[in-house]
Amino acid sequence: MSSTTVESSTAPKRNPVPRYRSHTGWTVLSAGFRPFFMLGAVFAAVAVLLWLPVYHGELTLQTAFAPRDWHVHEMLYGYLPAVITGFLLTAIPNWTGRLPLQGRPLLTLVLIWLAGRLCVTFSADTGWLIALLVDASFLLAVALAAAREIVAGKNWRNLNVVALLSLLLIGNIAFHIEAHFNGAADYGIRAGIAVVIMLIALIGGRITPSFTRNWLVRENPGRLPQPFNKVDMVILAFSAATLLLWIVRPSGQVTGSALAMAGVLHLVRLARWAGDRTWRDRLLLVLHVGYFFVPLGFLLGACAAFGLAPASAGIHAWMVGGAGLMTLAVMTRASLGHTGQKLEASWATQAVYLAALVAVATRIGAALAPALSDPLLHVAALGWSVAFLGFALSYGPTLLARGKLH
Repeated sequence: MSSTTVESSTAPKRNPVPRYRSHTGWTVLSAGFRPFFMLGAVFAAVAVLLWLPVYHGELTLQTAFAPRDWHVHEMLYGYLPAVITGFLLTAIPNWTGRLPLQGRPLLTLVLIWLAGRLCVTFSADTGWLIALLVDASFLLAVALAAAREIVAGKNWRNLNVVALLSLLLIGNIAFHIEAHFNGAADYGIRAGIAVVIMLIALIGGRITPSFTRNWLVRENPGRLPQPFNKVDMVILAFSAATLLLWIVRPSGQVTGSALAMAGVLHLVRLARWAGDRTWRDRLLLVLHVGYFFVPLGFLLGACAAFGLAPASAGIHAWMVGGAGLMTLAVMTRASLGHTGQKLEASWATQAVYLAALVAVATRIGAALAPALSDPLLHVAALGWSVAFLGFALSYGPTLLARGKLH
């Protein structure tokens, strides 16, 4: 049921979940999660499959970005915003009690996102400024739509999500400008990663213990997750300050110490959620496993700041592990819940999770073991693509089928 699928406890009171409008057009435009989960998943897989031949010099893209920057940008500001949008367009009506975005307004957002992907990939032809304007317009439109709904619904406490979306938009603009004038977008990359980690820490840090509590009360009475309280607020504030420091100065003793402390604090936070008691429910377990890569990314980032490990190890722990697994966890759960399916991880769903775990383990391994990087990179790319194409194939019929939305 939808109220347990994508709700966030950021609101002091839960508004009644709205009914969807009667929709007679394309089924895929009846709810935000349908097109954006499908497009995000397919694009995530295809972009990584393209990246390997680009990385090895076997394929050249008509992009104004350096090859590495195109790969990073399309993961960070392409696939992730699509999934985030699918989540928010489904969650915000639950937060506010207002009707969801459907039909032509939803199609408009989809077309803007697609135009951004084309303009970025062919920016050597379209020009970097056109690519920037078209690409940035998507996050701007999503942030404005989210702000309008949250303000209209007087759901003030969820404006922090709009603030993070706005920061992601600023990071995307900075990425384009930095890449054009400096040839590489180091600050834009770190800024985008930092915002994504804060989104995971904020939203994932609410839905994970909330869903876990609901399930444990019903299925496995005993120790329950600690509710969101001042401990979480302190950890989030410290994490934001640490990530800001990391954006500006990614190496050095001060940054390394702060990253290490943030990693420990997030491990403590994760331990408070009773994840060890969720083994029987893989839809829940994957949320805890996915969140584990947030502290791991901080700890590996600390090692990089002290010169003990390559920076890419921590970055890929965050992005392949934290972002990849958490998006798959949210997409599978929301797709099942909002189409009236049983909240249960099928074997296909568990295979998707396993493929993503293989991807993150081998991608971190490729960073830590340079001698084995080439084969490990291929395994990581294959695991990632299998995970997201697996989602698209196994959940596509559900996302595209007509039926009552919940």
